[in-house]
Amino acid sequence: MTYQRPDLRGRTAFVTGTTRGIGKEIALALAEAGCNVVSTGKTVDDSDTDLEGTIHETAAACEDRGVDAHAIRLDVRDTAAVRAAVDEAIETFGEVDVVVNNASAIQQAAIEDLPADRFDLLTEVNVRGTYLVSRAFLPHLRAIGGGHILTNAPPIRMDRAPGKAAYAWSKLGMTFATLSLAAELDDEPIAANAFWPVTLIETRATRYFGLGDADDWRTPAVVADTVLELLDRDPGTFSGHAVYDEDVLRAAGVEDFGRYNVTAGDPEPKAARMFDPEYERP
Repeated sequence: MTYQRPDLRGRTAFVTGTTRGIGKEIALALAEAGCNVVSTGKTVDDSDTDLEGTIHETAAACEDRGVDAHAIRLDVRDTAAVRAAVDEAIETFGEVDVVVNNASAIQQAAIEDLPADRFDLLTEVNVRGTYLVSRAFLPHLRAIGGGHILTNAPPIRMDRAPGKAAYAWSKLGMTFATLSLAAELDDEPIAANAFWPVTLIETRATRYFGLGDADDWRTPAVVADTVLELLDRDPGTFSGHAVYDEDVLRAAGVEDFGRYNVTAGDPEPKAARMFDPEYERP
């Protein structure tokens, strides 16, 4: 079985956190598949920071792939800003049927070592941001007859996370909100699902926080392809799932994951074990 990316022409996606890393890769993959993109995030000018990338650069790269794109500066913690961004996206494109909650903050530390304001930041960006963006799009998704809400967060398989309690709480909170929403929408054609990589993904955050090395990483493309495949599923029948990228892509025909590896070999499932210490590949 040969793997082919699905055709998403005629659709429009609102993606949070697109300046770099996984969010940018998701936006570009959507564009490659023909999907229009609303690129959102906080960075509009990278001239005075060591972090490369802006929401406008991502939007331009999407347009280079033949779709329409629009950049909106957005702090997902801000209720009014989220509402305004959703309204602007809908006004620009008419319909937005895909919502990807990707924006996240990360910091791993023991409870004793993590200041309360950092706990607040992780909770506000990750859980509150997912909650606000998903909630803001519900009236529109109902009005257009359905759509997809996808959240970059792991399956819930743990009841403690020593050394990373605040981060784990916030990421699992994203999943909990998404799966709860799916249950609330059970009789409607609006899918709410979460997705998570089995292996660590090469991003600036992975490097900055010392999460493994190149032998442990795959490129963000493995996550982006997972998003495309989830968007190819019927929102009326596939909802309320927290899935691993490998499972989704195997079902789509991927047999060799080497295309995604940063180095030769098969990376260990360290991202899955971050939230499920007993995880083993099927």
